[in-house]
Amino acid sequence: MTFLQKEKPFTRKWFKTYGLIAAGAFFVAAGYDLFITPYKIVPGGVYGISIVLHYLLGTHVGLVALLFNIPLTILAIRILGPRFGAKTVTGFVLTSLFVDGIAYFRGDAPLVQNDALLSSIFGGLLIGLGVGLIFKARATSGGSDVISMILNKYTNIPIGQLIMIVDSTIVLLSLIAFRDWKIPLYSWIVIFIIGKVVDVVMQGVSYDKSVFIISDKYEDIRDKLINNIHRGGTYFAGTGMYNGAEKKIIFTVVNRRELSMLEEYIHQIDPNAFLTVIEASEILGKGFKSLDEKLEK
Repeated sequence: MTFLQKEKPFTRKWFKTYGLIAAGAFFVAAGYDLFITPYKIVPGGVYGISIVLHYLLGTHVGLVALLFNIPLTILAIRILGPRFGAKTVTGFVLTSLFVDGIAYFRGDAPLVQNDALLSSIFGGLLIGLGVGLIFKARATSGGSDVISMILNKYTNIPIGQLIMIVDSTIVLLSLIAFRDWKIPLYSWIVIFIIGKVVDVVMQGVSYDKSVFIISDKYEDIRDKLINNIHRGGTYFAGTGMYNGAEKKIIFTVVNRRELSMLEEYIHQIDPNAFLTVIEASEILGKGFKSLDEKLEK
């Protein structure tokens, strides 16, 4: 059985969690109503299908999405077990209510007139922000996530790939429905932006770098790291492929300013040192953000 996190009702954490879900649902709804739906853009998921049906049959986008999500969630519980709790249900119900509520008061006019590209960008930003907040509350947004989890059980294809397949299939459905190549092209822009923004919301913007250093002056570099830059690190034992020489490899994590200082120092004492610098999307541990701090957020 999948582990489900439950907050005690009406505690500070409970209000914070459901506040994130409510805010996320509102941002998702605003992204659709203000930017995406008016231009018939179909960024996958149940809302993509709902937008197609809205223009073909005149149905309400939020209501149709809700009618898709309810049986999907029930089916997922039967097939996958109770991994979809009250938070997920709250998320997709609130999103549907906000989508139809905003549409009721604003109508179908886009916020930005005659600019589908700009609407795609800002719609993707808002939806990505909203989905990211829902994910931070440890809920899911339903839709293609649920479909992909069900398909994963029977196909063993990674869930990430299945989400792309499901969303792309729905995007192609918009081409058949509207017979306009611009719509799927704009839709794939939105899907890309949503994915990037969700990553930023979940992980934050990191300026930290992971550094691997191979140098015969490893003790001098160690002293610089500990005494001047005030960072720790780890030694790895290595063997050179070319001459079989034993090497000490330093692994450390620094920020951008510290990296500049470290590179300048290494260049002074060992111009032949070998460095590999890797973007670190998230660093958790002593000297950086703690795991407790992340989970509290």
